[in-house]
Amino acid sequence: MTDRETENPDGKITAFAFDDAVTVMEKRDLLGYLATHWNGRWYEPPVAPKSLSQLLQASAHHGSAIRAKRNLLVKHFIPHGQLSRDEFAKFALDFLVMGNAYLEDVPNAFGRTAHLRNSLALNTRRGKEEGQYWFVKNWNEATEYERGRIFHLIEHDVAQEIYGRPEYLSAVQSLLLNENATLFRRRYYINGAHAGFVFYLSESTMDDEDVKSIREAMREARGQGNFRNLFIHAAGGKKDGVQIIPISEVAAKDEFLNIKNVTRDDILAAHRVPPQLLGVIPQNNGGFGDVRTANDVFFYNEIIPLMMRFTEVNDWLHREVIRFEDYQPTAPMPAS
Repeated sequence: MTDRETENPDGKITAFAFDDAVTVMEKRDLLGYLATHWNGRWYEPPVAPKSLSQLLQASAHHGSAIRAKRNLLVKHFIPHGQLSRDEFAKFALDFLVMGNAYLEDVPNAFGRTAHLRNSLALNTRRGKEEGQYWFVKNWNEATEYERGRIFHLIEHDVAQEIYGRPEYLSAVQSLLLNENATLFRRRYYINGAHAGFVFYLSESTMDDEDVKSIREAMREARGQGNFRNLFIHAAGGKKDGVQIIPISEVAAKDEFLNIKNVTRDDILAAHRVPPQLLGVIPQNNGGFGDVRTANDVFFYNEIIPLMMRFTEVNDWLHREVIRFEDYQPTAPMPAS
């Protein structure tokens, strides 16, 4: 984005115009976004895991939606001697945030499975050979796992099959806009730039003493005495001698609430989580409907399919390690 400036000879007036809007992601960026990169030792993920981990804290609705799914999965998970509830919770959270999750098969002295341990998706990378994985802190500090000891659960990506990508990526722009709106609002209040209006006084019947009195009255209308009314009497004054002119109608044009609400809806749509499960307050008298029914439908349509994905670990181990309790509906379900 560039600007063009014009200035008159006396240097008092400057005008500038912005060029047309430009997309933040050009074609070359899009190609890099969809492809994985082979660095000579392992493949780099198409989306930086560190950025995805930071997005988890960017929006209350985004983080809450992911943790709501994680909590329901953990609640119904049946701990196993080789996989604790704590390790499963880490495994599930990694999958929901990163679109990738890894379990390490830690062997005992006899080479059999002692226990399963979550390997952080933030640091785990896939090698070129079958069953080859690395734990990477940085380029100079990387450890290769024993071949065949890592189970990799991926959220399928239509562009490549090495890594998964989280399904909420379509809502990232809304997520960041939601965060930016909140940050802008905070900075606005922290800066204290709330002039709000211009007090324009052109009344000829008022002398310097009157102006001084008005100035003192406005100065005192701060702190404990703020929001007080100001009375002015100008006998024989003109209609427009005293004017209150809002600065750019800042308060009237503020789109903060609209931005927050629209981006919130985009985020919840990407996660497909009913708003009442996240404590969202309805804006109409009708509300969002029965929370029990919403919870039941959400569980059957979203959580049970996730449970089925996690049981892929059992196929890899050739034994049942991941199991879940049956869900008991809270509202009467229609007969099948």
